[in-house]
Amino acid sequence: MQPNLFTTMRSLKLIEGCKATQVYALNNNPSSSPPPPTTSLREKVLQHLQDHLRVNSIRSKSSRTHQNAAVSLDSLLPHGLPVSDLLEPRIDPSLKFVDSIEKLAEVHRRIENSSQLEKSEAFLEQCAIFRGLTDPKLFRRSLRSARQHAVNVHAKVVLSSWLRYERREDELIGTTSMDCCGRNLECPNASLVSGYHPESVYDRCLCSRVETNGGDCVSECSTSEVDYDISFCIGDEEVRCVRYKIASLSRPFKAMLYGGFREMRLSAINFTNNGVSAEGMRAAEAFSRVGKVEMFPINIVLELLTLANRFCCDELKTACDSYLSRLVKDLDGALSLIEYGLEEAAYLLVAACVQVFLRELPSSMRNPNVVKIFCSVEGRERLGLVGHGSFVLYLFLSQIAMEDDMKSNTTVMLLECLVEYAVEAWQKQLACHQLGAVMLERKEHKDAERWFSSAAEAGHVYSLVGVARSKFKRGHRYSAYKIMNSLISDCSAATGWMHQERSLYCSGKEKLLDLDMATDLDPTLTFPYKFRAVSLAEESQFGAAVAELNKIMGFKVSPDCLEMRAWISIAMEDYEGALKDIRALLTLEPNFLMFNKKIHGDHMVELLRPLVQQWNQADCWMQLYDRWSSVDDIGSLAVVHHMLANDPGKSLLRFRQSLLLLRLNCQKAAMRSLRLARNHSKSDHERLVYEGWILYDTGHREEALAKAEESISIQRSFEAYFLKAYALADSALDPESSKYVIQLLEEALRCPSDGLRKGQALNNLGSVYVDCDKLDLAADCYTNALNIKHTRAHQGLARVYHLKHQRKWAYDEMTKLIEKARNNASAFEKRSEYCDREMAQSDLGMATLLDPLRTYPYRYRAAVLMDDHKETEAIEELSRALAFKPDLQLLHLRAAFYDSMGKSAEAIRDCEAALSLDPNHTDTIDLYNKTREPQP
Repeated sequence: MQPNLFTTMRSLKLIEGCKATQVYALNNNPSSSPPPPTTSLREKVLQHLQDHLRVNSIRSKSSRTHQNAAVSLDSLLPHGLPVSDLLEPRIDPSLKFVDSIEKLAEVHRRIENSSQLEKSEAFLEQCAIFRGLTDPKLFRRSLRSARQHAVNVHAKVVLSSWLRYERREDELIGTTSMDCCGRNLECPNASLVSGYHPESVYDRCLCSRVETNGGDCVSECSTSEVDYDISFCIGDEEVRCVRYKIASLSRPFKAMLYGGFREMRLSAINFTNNGVSAEGMRAAEAFSRVGKVEMFPINIVLELLTLANRFCCDELKTACDSYLSRLVKDLDGALSLIEYGLEEAAYLLVAACVQVFLRELPSSMRNPNVVKIFCSVEGRERLGLVGHGSFVLYLFLSQIAMEDDMKSNTTVMLLECLVEYAVEAWQKQLACHQLGAVMLERKEHKDAERWFSSAAEAGHVYSLVGVARSKFKRGHRYSAYKIMNSLISDCSAATGWMHQERSLYCSGKEKLLDLDMATDLDPTLTFPYKFRAVSLAEESQFGAAVAELNKIMGFKVSPDCLEMRAWISIAMEDYEGALKDIRALLTLEPNFLMFNKKIHGDHMVELLRPLVQQWNQADCWMQLYDRWSSVDDIGSLAVVHHMLANDPGKSLLRFRQSLLLLRLNCQKAAMRSLRLARNHSKSDHERLVYEGWILYDTGHREEALAKAEESISIQRSFEAYFLKAYALADSALDPESSKYVIQLLEEALRCPSDGLRKGQALNNLGSVYVDCDKLDLAADCYTNALNIKHTRAHQGLARVYHLKHQRKWAYDEMTKLIEKARNNASAFEKRSEYCDREMAQSDLGMATLLDPLRTYPYRYRAAVLMDDHKETEAIEELSRALAFKPDLQLLHLRAAFYDSMGKSAEAIRDCEAALSLDPNHTDTIDLYNKTREPQP
């Protein structure tokens, strides 16, 4: 029988204590005696909790008080469950709009109407909009477009560094900040080339070209046949020169030597007091003849740079600037040379130094000298004077600083710089809103209100949420309520976040109505589910509380919801469920602090482990197979986390972890797991595969294929063949390409691997066979996959039955998947294709209930309504989903509906918004062109 922590807790009326409004330290007597030697396991666990939950007393009032609750109950477990009245949603620091579709259409029009030199700025605005959406691929694509259309070196340096940061290559062991991925798009050398070259950014860069050495320069510097006719005397040394060559360096030199001054008649000129050494003057003389500086040591080149500035030698300055910029390779070198660059206004040299700082992020911003350059008043002014202060620079820096530590002084300083460089309306909105969000986190509520107000005045309506919250924090609850109430009243189409925010400032039924309305308008908002769950838990309805959280966890996994479900599971004495959620939470955020940030998640794992059944590694593999086959992704994540605790260097497990995280749409965490898999690889061929997946998942398909091929050339492996087949199948396949993909998957299946991965390969192979109309072979693949518990193969087999006109069998096959899969929204959606309209509507209704982010059900229902000539209802059905999920297919369908109704303006708007999401979507382009044609 498992030890039961809450048996002891319940005997002390713990749950009532959790609902009380006063919170006390667990152990008010530091000198209390230790437990006796006979302390039970439960008591040890309680003692651990007490040791780690000793906090300052906090007194507050709640609408649900329990007058008879003893104070000792609070001191036992003060944060056992959250208090509903203390919950509040986080304010999103990104741009957020009342009508996101109109905003997407607007930015698309700006991009289309921009001149070539303005496109990069337009794409940067699109980046800021996409940052507030859930799909990081949209942001990366727009960021690539901004880099593609960048004109000046500064913008290229910032944007290429940002693209590199998105892959977090700084976390890859054995790489350096100046490593090149092989394309001009991110090449550090290509970024230092000025000019507008959008057509070549995806070409291979020239990094592999072997540079010539300075041998030719040495021969050209020979003075054996030079006719010198003038000398410059510096101290006791005489530097012989050619008068007209020196005069050609600049207008000042030409004026001095040929302009009627006394020096024109002299054959020896005293140059001692001009800050130039004899070595520097000899180098200037050599440059006047050969036009190169590569043969000189760096100290002489720096002296030439000073000389060039003093005497306006433009060509010499350009040569020095360019050469010095190529020497900057690491942080120490950049810190040494940037002072020279700023002092001498050497644009390329400063660009090269800034590039190193940016490519070393986030670690470089922990160097006080780098912080001083970017954040101090003097540093900002000097960067600005040399052309390297900009909005895009501080946007990049501030984003990273907010991710690293939102409350830090560095974050505030960078955002203040961002505000200074904000010129356009959207820039002011973003900069002021983010600064407001940071001030709110720092509990500087007056400043937060000021910055949120500035953002709202610039046109960012969502910042009114920050204004209201800041007022609320300062004790002006009614003012906060009035702001949100007025916003909802004035808005023709209120959004979910408006009702969510207003709910904070009211109580009782009004609060619950607002929260229900928020969920109805935007089911992706987590706060309403959390509030309802905690309210239910406060009434000891723990099963209903978990069920409420399960509603959103079925389609949107987040650390805060996992944490809350874990604590409610503990209250239910479901320690296995709690441990599962905490392990999954730590997979998403390894450093997560629980109990109001008082205790590390890893420690909670250690406290709960003795209370559940113990598994060895073999047990874990069995559990993983069971959960994988039941499509229990969170359960699978928990098992993998358990296995990694026993074997943290297992790259294969890290890779499995990344696959599960991608299924849960947790791309940031998935990429981190992939990087760890790569870092723990035991062989080159394995490392290359993981590097290939990192490249593929960040949009570098060709580079991913190259990694797969290189891995295969070292050693044949399942994962290398699978990666190559997967990347090739990503594009439209002609018959010959399909045949090649089949061969690759068959090769993969011949290589050793576990059943989990072989099931996936068989499933993919079946899909290719279906596309090639080889239905029997496809059925064999799906059947074999099912034999090794790859449950998702039911869907492929159902498709085969459908294509064979065996609709009943297809329906039954999908029913089997629904019965087996824990996450089965997609199964309900797919089954709807194999039944009549009424049953289909039922299945699609269930799919929407389980996962409102799935768009096919909305499109189906809208199409049915249009068939029934209910145009208004059809538009409303699509608009309901578009309000919280801008989606290409939904937009295209609504545009087509509007076009059929003769509403060309609305159709054009939806087409523009869709093209903002995918500028190459052929059907939308055709519809867009059609709707813009003049009507006869």
